[in-house]
Amino acid sequence: MIYLSEILIQNPQLNSFEDLCSVVRAVAERSNAFHLKIDIKPNYGDTPGDWEDKIEAAFSGVSSVFGKSKFTTEED
Repeated sequence: MIYLSEILIQNPQLNSFEDLCSVVRAVAERSNAFHLKIDIKPNYGDTPGDWEDKIEAAFSGVSSVFGKSKFTTEED
């Protein structure tokens, strides 16, 4: 299990919620963890109201929360 607080502590250089989401995605890609414990609210000026959903989406790889996917399928 990965804790959001650990990600924040290990990455004090982050300046925005968007930066945090990028790091969460990277951590999820290189980790074997299946769970993210959201144990703290990020304190950035751009933290949205639905921040928990966006953090979960970043961790699980759901791209629709962040906008149009960069990947295409045969149906696209």
